[in-house]
This record gives sequence, C-alpha cells and structure tokens, in this order.
Amino acid sequence: MTTFTPRVFSGVQPTGNLHLGNYLGAIVRFVELQKTHACIYCVVDLHAITVWQDPKELAANTREVTAAFLAAGIDPKANIVFNQSQVPEHAELAWVFNCVARMGWLNRMTQFKEKAGKDRENASVGLFAYPTLMAADILAYLATHVPVGDDQKQHLELTRDIAIKFNNDFAESIAGHGYGEAFFPVTEPLITGPATRVMSLRDGAKKMSKSDPSDLSRINLTDDSDAIARKIRKAKTDPDALPSEVAGLKDRPEADNLVGIYAALARVTRDDVLRDHGGAQFSAFKPALADLAVEVLSPVTAEMQRLMADPGHIDGVLADGTQRARAIAAETVRGAKDVLGLVRSAG
Repeated sequence: MTTFTPRVFSGVQPTGNLHLGNYLGAIVRFVELQKTHACIYCVVDLHAITVWQDPKELAANTREVTAAFLAAGIDPKANIVFNQSQVPEHAELAWVFNCVARMGWLNRMTQFKEKAGKDRENASVGLFAYPTLMAADILAYLATHVPVGDDQKQHLELTRDIAIKFNNDFAESIAGHGYGEAFFPVTEPLITGPATRVMSLRDGAKKMSKSDPSDLSRINLTDDSDAIARKIRKAKTDPDALPSEVAGLKDRPEADNLVGIYAALARVTRDDVLRDHGGAQFSAFKPALADLAVEVLSPVTAEMQRLMADPGHIDGVLADGTQRARAIAAETVRGAKDVLGLVRSAG
C-alpha cells in the first residue's frame, strides 16, 4: 500500500471583506495545524476570478489575505504561504482532472447551483469547474488532510472521487512507474472546533458572508473596536435568556451562533460558555462577547494594518512560498504526465 507523507493544504479566496467567519472557521485552525503538521496555505486567486473581479482590488485583497495569515500567527518559514496563480501546475493539473471527473459529478455540486442561481446559463465555465481546480490545488501537493468548513465537504468528496478514479484508471501505469498502488492520496477532511461554521449576525440561518449587502451581518477583520461592539450589540437575538445546557440552544439559531462565537474566541466549548453565562439575558451576554471579540481581534487587526503598509514584505513572503510550492507541484505534475503517457522532451 502506498504511504503518503502527512501534509495539510488549504486556501482562502481574496475577494475582500475578510471576516470573523474566515478567521474562526479557517485561519485560527491553520495556525493550530502548523504545530502538528507540515502545512501549505494558499491565497486562491484563480478561484476568485470565477466571477468578475476588479484587478486592483484583487491584487490588494491577495495581499490582505496574506497579511491576515501572518498576523494570525502562521509562520511562512516553517510552512508555505503563496498565491495560487503563481504556480501554473494548479491550472495544468486541473485540466487533467477535468478529463477524469464526470459531468454528473459536477452537476451535483450544490455550491454551483447556489452561486449561479437562476442565471445558470450566464455563469462562467470556471465557476462550474471550480471543484476540479480545488482538487488540483490539494492533490498537486499530495495533501493528506484538508481543514474544510461544512460548505466545502462536498467539494472534498469530489477531490477524493477524482483521486480514486485516477488511481484506478491508471493503476497499471502507476505501478509500472514505481508509484505503488496509488499516485494520489485519498485526502481526509479536518472539521474541528466550536465555530467551524459562523453564521450571520442578522440571520442565524445564513452563513456569515462577505457578499451579504448588510455590513452589520459580519465582523470584518478590519473593523475597529467600536465597530465590533456596535455590530454585536445590534446582532439579532431572541427574547429568552441563555440556557444552562447546549440542548437548550436547539431551534435558537441566533443564540447558538453567538454562543459558538464566544466559545471559539475563548478557545472553550459551548458547555463552558453556558456554565458561566447560562440564565443571562443577551443584554448582559452581548457586552461580554464584545469585550472578548475586541480583546482577541484587535491585535490581529493592528498587525494586519502594519503588514499592509509594507507590501514589499508581503510580496517577498509570497515569492518565497511560490518557489517552494512549485518545487513540490512540478514534481507531482511530471509524475502525473508520465503516468498518463504524455511524452516529455529530454530537455
């Protein structure tokens, strides 16, 4: 059986308005994973252009996401931090996977249906084929684990399906080239933590989103202390006091969301939060949550601002990460070409 070196891959889109959901649902976990795994973290700018982006804003947002990675505590020397578009092997492997994946698989992707809406015929081909590029992002590095939110689980399942089909379709060639039973790993999801899915502050049934027209629906990583406190104060709640046990949060989406945010910021469980705050009215709980959010997020925001004032440093981090990422991805693509029978020149 082929053994793959444990490696984590994940990415964040540079589409502006990085918010608390991105921080708690992704970036905090990235920081924790670097303590136990070899990690590759990517600013996925090719995914961003599946819908139209203003070029200047895209460049600025790419640097902002990188600044957020660094400000949160990701070590770019111990890990690899880069932007996707600078490693052409992602796009090259995505084409291979377009030829491995089946139309029926992509037609079942619920995110495409949600993003394309009723205007499916006007959606870009890139938006439809987004999951095969995501598979290439992951498998270019033979990543064994990916931290994903609930909304990306289906895409990771497709990544696993692509790896399995490639390994099965070309089993003889894979073995013949000395790769054993499998060329690609069947990547496992990492879904952990009390706030893997942070919901809107205005609607507990909707995910916190940078595209929500209401800025009150999210806490942006660029918000100052006053803005954070104001948004939490205005967050939608119900009239009942907080329960003493987690079971009491059932059918109370807004209460559950705020308790989950508190738990994630404090690095405790929902049970811990309710043990301390059960029975409290939101008029008392919201100020406590606001104080905690300001305490945790303000240093990150300040460091992001400092880094954004030095774009040359950010670009240097990305350039170094790109060089190291390409060394891995290029080897994977060369091997895949050999397995496929795509002839390489001797040069």
